Amino acid sequence: MKNFISIKGVGKHFGNFVAVDNVDLAIEKGELFSILGGSGCGKTTLLRMLAGFEVPTSGSIEIDGIDVTSQPPYERPVNMMFQSYAVFPHMSVEKNIEYGLRREKTAKKEIAKRVDEMLELVQLDDFRSRKPDQLSGGQRQRVALARALIKRPKVLLLDEPLAALDKKLRERTQFELMNIQDELGITFVVVTHDQEEAMTLSSRIAVMNNGKFEQIGTPKEIYEFPHNRFVAEFIGTINTFKGRVSAVNDEKTKVYSTEAGVTLTALGKQLVEEGQQIEVAVRPEKIFVSKDKPEDNGDVCLEGIVDDFGYLGNRSLYRIRLKSGKIVQVSSQNRRRSVTRFLTWEDRVWISWHPNSAVVLLD
Repeated sequence: MKNFISIKGVGKHFGNFVAVDNVDLAIEKGELFSILGGSGCGKTTLLRMLAGFEVPTSGSIEIDGIDVTSQPPYERPVNMMFQSYAVFPHMSVEKNIEYGLRREKTAKKEIAKRVDEMLELVQLDDFRSRKPDQLSGGQRQRVALARALIKRPKVLLLDEPLAALDKKLRERTQFELMNIQDELGITFVVVTHDQEEAMTLSSRIAVMNNGKFEQIGTPKEIYEFPHNRFVAEFIGTINTFKGRVSAVNDEKTKVYSTEAGVTLTALGKQLVEEGQQIEVAVRPEKIFVSKDKPEDNGDVCLEGIVDDFGYLGNRSLYRIRLKSGKIVQVSSQNRRRSVTRFLTWEDRVWISWHPNSAVVLLD
């Protein structure tokens, strides 16, 4: 399949500062693609270059087979939804949504038809006469989305689209956004710093750091098989064990770790050699904790003491201190309602996980 958006060797310098460093990216038509990273990583600069608000220092950008690197924003088949939503406070919902078409002098009948379609799509038909200050944050967000979509762009760029919403509204709006994108089939490119938002929304994610992509893949690929320590720690929480490779075979790597006190087995053998110092990583929710030593069924099994814990309603978090002093975080689902604690401070416990739950981190 031919790439719908093709970014080749794109860089952006501001004086001596490198905001985007020679990146390549291919996005397919109809994808909901997220660029994920912390503040200052270059993600918004890259989005602005896609929109035409910034000109690349190097490289090229193609959209639907056309080189748009030097095209101004108004000539590109894209529209952008800003973090602030930028709705006009003096205009009604209807006037806000139709604004772009009126500027282009589109026929009145066509404007009315498209506005009705957009109001139905974003479920705001009953609010068409209201002003923005009479709307909730989620409703203003949908007004901005409708205004961006009414011109029927080939690509919609969204800069932190849900950042202004509270947690519950943000979670609900994520699914609304996914449904709208799926219904229209427009390619969405989302920039966000929110890991959960990117994981929920996206068909694929590019994790960005210091102007470069650390890893590109599906949410599952990035979470379950992070390429390096940065990606592993940026997406969720993870435990790491330093060690030396003792054997490599059958897509698995054995690593002796003094922190764990045993030989660990992990998935992944790429670019790993015997004797090499690496890290083995395992997510907290992959680890089981119990007061009794589990049966020997091939799982990794380590003894420790409860150093600290926290109750979060649906789950409990435990910090287990191993004999080496290493702290391991464990996330345990609270499946049963109880007022008594399963574990408390200084309890002696066993933690265990299946060898396939651990992965090799290359750096």
